[in-house]
Amino acid sequence: MENTLRLIDPPRQATRHWVHGALDTLAQEAARSADTHLLKLALAGFPGIDFYFKDESAHPSGSLKHRLARSLYLYALCNGRLHEGQAVVDASSGSTAISEAWFARLLGLSFTAVMPACTAPRKIREVQALGGTCDLVDDPSQVHARAAAHAARGASHLDQFGRAERATDWRGNNNIAESIIQQMVREPQPVPAWIVCGAGTGGTSATIGRYLRYRRLDTRLCVAEPAGSGFVQGWRTRDREAVAQRPTLIEGIGRPRVEPGFLFDVVDQVVEVPDTASIAATRLLEELLGRRYGGSSGTNLVACLQLASGMRARGERGSIVSLLCDPGERYAETLFDPGWLAARGIDIAPAREALTRCVASGRWLPPLG
Repeated sequence: MENTLRLIDPPRQATRHWVHGALDTLAQEAARSADTHLLKLALAGFPGIDFYFKDESAHPSGSLKHRLARSLYLYALCNGRLHEGQAVVDASSGSTAISEAWFARLLGLSFTAVMPACTAPRKIREVQALGGTCDLVDDPSQVHARAAAHAARGASHLDQFGRAERATDWRGNNNIAESIIQQMVREPQPVPAWIVCGAGTGGTSATIGRYLRYRRLDTRLCVAEPAGSGFVQGWRTRDREAVAQRPTLIEGIGRPRVEPGFLFDVVDQVVEVPDTASIAATRLLEELLGRRYGGSSGTNLVACLQLASGMRARGERGSIVSLLCDPGERYAETLFDPGWLAARGIDIAPAREALTRCVASGRWLPPLG
């Protein structure tokens, strides 16, 4: 009788050894990485309401997307989609690309970021400094197709927009939701009334929303988004074909379409924030925390203040947790450049004044932009 047993051939075994080594490298990096700080703010107009901001800019690659990039590489490796010497590609407006380039260098792989040409120049330079290549696309709606074209030529497409909500273990394993809840344990109001985040890929909101339900917590999830974004339109109508009503200047969130990772049913509320208010809020964050953060962090702050104003009006106490997504230095030539703002007809002074009054009085004072 013919022996039907077959040994693994040497090329496949060599590939498996490389994958094991790559997974070891990622595990070692994770073990070396400390958790990010949870910064507490007490604002004069909101007695009984505590604000916390998780500083994700402290990651080695400088943003919230460090967690996602590690998960995407793990997902690709464990699903057999990434091999030794293979090129890597993804579509990104910047921060994810920087984090993916950081991990590609760690693993000794080449990386290409397909980015809108309007991406902040500092982000483009950071990808390049890490050894990555930037493929700039004039029409932001074409970044997915361009990344797919790279993949058709043999690159491993990490596909943050298609895989973010499944690549991260939402039940725990040190995901961002578990980290927040653990860090809040000894606080006066340990179970947050709200957690606030944006919706770039949809991965963060999906992870937090699922984890809150999994842990049977009463905490509600609010997505803070640029006004008229694809997520806003889709969440309101539950239409996965919805598209944005207008473009946004806030990079990383405010997607023009409903991405596959957007899970509407785990989100309790959506707050729309005009770009002008988000940019003004970055200045307020710098005043409150002594450091600059990017536009999506400003968007989160505006939503936190609006939620807190509602709580105060109803006589409620509690805690609100949000995210500081990336450093403001990445936007020195855009959001923090007076000339750049003036060229686009943006005056943040009225919104800045309204936000300052809200912090002092505890009352929401729209309109902000």
